[in-house]
Amino acid sequence: MPSCCQPRTTQLASNDLIDIVNSAYSARAREGVDSEYAKTVAGGLAGYTEEELNSIPEGANMGLSCGNPTAIATLKEGETVVDLGSGGGIDVFLAAAKVGPTGKAIGLDMSEDMIALARKNAAKKGLKPPHVAFAKAALTEPLPIEPDSVDCIISNCVINLLPSDGKGNLLKEVQRILKPGGRIVFSDIVARKPLSEEIKNDVVAYIGCVAGAIDVLQYTKLLENAGLSNIVFEDTKTDLSIYYNFENDQDTFPIHTTPLPSGTAPARPTYDINEWVASYRILATKAGEPPAENPPTVLLRWWDAYPVVKSSPPSITAEEVAALIREGASDPAVKAGFAVVDVRRNDHAGGHVRGSFNRHAQTFYDDLPSLFEEFKNTSKVIFYCQSSNGRGPRCAGWYQDYLDAHAGEHNSQAYVLTDGIKNWLKTFKGEEDLIDAD
Repeated sequence: MPSCCQPRTTQLASNDLIDIVNSAYSARAREGVDSEYAKTVAGGLAGYTEEELNSIPEGANMGLSCGNPTAIATLKEGETVVDLGSGGGIDVFLAAAKVGPTGKAIGLDMSEDMIALARKNAAKKGLKPPHVAFAKAALTEPLPIEPDSVDCIISNCVINLLPSDGKGNLLKEVQRILKPGGRIVFSDIVARKPLSEEIKNDVVAYIGCVAGAIDVLQYTKLLENAGLSNIVFEDTKTDLSIYYNFENDQDTFPIHTTPLPSGTAPARPTYDINEWVASYRILATKAGEPPAENPPTVLLRWWDAYPVVKSSPPSITAEEVAALIREGASDPAVKAGFAVVDVRRNDHAGGHVRGSFNRHAQTFYDDLPSLFEEFKNTSKVIFYCQSSNGRGPRCAGWYQDYLDAHAGEHNSQAYVLTDGIKNWLKTFKGEEDLIDAD
């Protein structure tokens, strides 16, 4: 029975629904799921093969699917795929295998906990950006993806979780980021008939992908309004009661079913779920001819593929760093106590801080373990980019976060060079002991 703290039936505003859904699915990411339940849902309802389930990292299948979109997406080598509501990453990992090392598979999810879990799962297989990436994105807002950059967009039991206005907004974003000629392949829960007021206002049913379902006509109109065409709906005719009929070792109603709002106890629905909703495959395309070449980037901000920086390393002035370099030239102990790291990639024309190491920001996070081993006994590790407003502070923050996670294992501290190389070259123009020319 529901607790007194969270009424099961209530009318909620769109923002409240988003918050409740995010909270419930974030809890699922943190707490995990019964592996047998997840396997039962994935194989018995969603249609994943045993081979597919064995190929993905442990923990990627969370028992949240209502279909297997990658099985019918006809993905090709080199394509770019975006998964809306990627969860633990199951469909991203399957897509990545199909598009190969020259393709990109990107998962978007509104839950930071889900993104963290998916990145952890990716690390188990050695999968890294830009080939495989997971980025936090509120699906009811503009997506952090370049326009006309995606070949195929997949989604698995997610669109129904968005409020009414959010569904339409997301589909317009889908049209924006698809390449001309691009396609969508969704698995989603669709209403068979108008839902009763009891179901529509049931918070548990909403989180369980039922109360937010719309019918085929409503769904079609949203797709058409977004500018998509060649729309196909296919009822998979699967038995959705599998979500609720799985039993645990105590032969009682399981705790590992669909996510629940905080303070709500699990309970079987009082209605036949198959009478009201069904799992559908939904296909559509964007008009036009695909471009001859892929765009150089897909994510609007490359750093969205990595964790948000938590720390704020202190700044160090150009004059202070110059003093270290000059003193270190004659004192090995001083030289061993600091390192300068240039995190620019292809905009470093004009010179560098003399003796600096070059570690590209775009691959910096993935190299943190080796960087830690290299600099863990270096007391000052100083980072810079062009003006030290973006890449420099971000990389310094990632390095400091890594240090903080390994307290007691190092004698190192991250710093940011004030105003970056731009100020350095201006301040020390002509001083060859401080500048390495290109």
